[in-house]
Amino acid sequence: MKKVYITSAGAFLPNTAVTNEEMEDFLGNINGTPSRKKAVFLRKNGIKTRFYAMDKSQKTTHKAYEMAALAIENCLSGSEVPKSDIDFLSAGTTQSDLPVPGFASMVHGESGLDRCGIASHQSVCASGLMAIKNAYMHVQSGEMKNAVCCAAELSSRMFKSNRFKYQASILQQEEIPLETEFLRWMLSDGAGALLLQDKPAVNGLSLEVKWVDLQSHANAYDVCMYTGTQKNRDGSVSATWLDYDSVSDADREGMINLRQDMGLVENIVKLGVNRFFELIDLQKIDPKNIDWLLCHYSSHHFKPQIVDLLHRGGLEIADEKWYTTLYDKGNMGSASIFVTIKELMDSGRLREGQNILCMVPESGRFITGFMWLKVVSGKKQIPSDELNREIQAPEIHTDGKPVQEWLVRQLTNTWFDFERSLQEVPMVQKIYNGTLTLDEYKRLLVNLRQQVIDGSQWIARAASNISMEHFPVRSSFIRHSSDEHRDYQLLEKNYLRCGGKEEDILTGNKNIGSEALSAFMFHRASQPDPFDLLGGMFIIEGLGNRVAGKWGRAIKQQLELDDDQVSFLIYHESSDSNENHFERFEKAIQSDLLTREVAEKIVKTAKVVARLYKMQLEEIDNF
Repeated sequence: MKKVYITSAGAFLPNTAVTNEEMEDFLGNINGTPSRKKAVFLRKNGIKTRFYAMDKSQKTTHKAYEMAALAIENCLSGSEVPKSDIDFLSAGTTQSDLPVPGFASMVHGESGLDRCGIASHQSVCASGLMAIKNAYMHVQSGEMKNAVCCAAELSSRMFKSNRFKYQASILQQEEIPLETEFLRWMLSDGAGALLLQDKPAVNGLSLEVKWVDLQSHANAYDVCMYTGTQKNRDGSVSATWLDYDSVSDADREGMINLRQDMGLVENIVKLGVNRFFELIDLQKIDPKNIDWLLCHYSSHHFKPQIVDLLHRGGLEIADEKWYTTLYDKGNMGSASIFVTIKELMDSGRLREGQNILCMVPESGRFITGFMWLKVVSGKKQIPSDELNREIQAPEIHTDGKPVQEWLVRQLTNTWFDFERSLQEVPMVQKIYNGTLTLDEYKRLLVNLRQQVIDGSQWIARAASNISMEHFPVRSSFIRHSSDEHRDYQLLEKNYLRCGGKEEDILTGNKNIGSEALSAFMFHRASQPDPFDLLGGMFIIEGLGNRVAGKWGRAIKQQLELDDDQVSFLIYHESSDSNENHFERFEKAIQSDLLTREVAEKIVKTAKVVARLYKMQLEEIDNF
């Protein structure tokens, strides 16, 4: 099973903060009368400011799925992962904007992510943790290398005064029922998102997800927080909003009001603390190792109760370890834990090795949720002495003849232009900045294999077209062809050891850059005495001589691979050294075949091959 890390977090809070005094400017007065209970509820919940996706005319400014997409945008802007590389999207909410389709589908369509797997989670506060656990398990299993999870709430539209003016049962009263009034001053809007990956971020701190625990207690309790019905006196549910002749009829009867059973809600504290102690007994939580407690209590009213029950069980968690965004961001239900994690990660207060316990209780029909996180350092994984951008052309020994010296100068200039341009290629940049993934490395091997296979073939064809008067060069080409045959077999073994499928690499096609490179090489190899191909060999073998080894060592360290997973690249550093392939190149240019005309052709071929090789790396997977 893979390790899973939260490498980036994002949040979106709509519009500007709304103070307690401004709340009714947005939510409005029921029957034109200010609430008489507002002050009592606000004193109990302790919230000072919150955010609404609604203006003072009670018009919605953002949909829930739009807020979730904006939170994802914020999350990915702080990461090295582009939208096009996201594998999986998991989304949670209490009430989606639409009954159908699923919330994750709406978020996906709005987010700008490419095609990916999705999952929708609908509950109350725990739906956010459900979304996290789904994403966590997909990455942990290795099915996905990364996942974005998010949650959004838009509860303000459930409590605006305009929603109640058509309800016959409400118009006969001065105020709305307590079970709805209570929530009116507690809930607010917002969204959050997390990026989960199978390795920590290159720079900064990441949070390793150790485990996620979710338990439903619906077997023991009636529904507590709900909409779409009115409970019977015995706690049962009979008619729902969909059983009415029309949605308008259901609305007039208050069936669509969000409600909280005030007689049941206090049970959430007891259930949450009981599960806390169960996890201690299961040795999943060591209280001594808790550095931060991110407890999503929906109202300050519940915190003293939690502290008291913990104390009765012999557990004290220092107040400075509690971290919440309740008082200044409001109660955003399922999105609250995301926003809290985001704020803590940005606070500068986290240190490597610290442990974070997240606690998310839900009173819908009672769910307890916990998550254990460990702070890990994103130390830069690139060895500075191994992988730098300094360019060194392959060293070529000559006999001191003027034509040889001229050729070396021209090839050196060509090499500097070539390697400098390589560093602009996206795949190569990822090797240098430490963001290459295992999947990308495997794709690189698949794309290189096709050119390596053709390499042995065009070298053999070139040898067959070299006249017998240049027998030593012809023999050198033949030996080189044999080496290249062994090279692609080594590459295939590396691919399989990295988890690649044999049929994928054996049936791979050349990308358009490889097609162009191979076509040119076969064309030149088919000419009589194709000595100009020494220019192509200089570029290709020079890569092994100067670049492949440090790429291989960097990839090995970044992806924590074994020798037999990167040996193709590292082997080239020695096999293409002056003792092997490059020694043959030097002998060829030191022979009598080198004239000024041949030297000029070698330089031109080197320039063409350099340009085509770069195209091969630019066009990864463009078959």
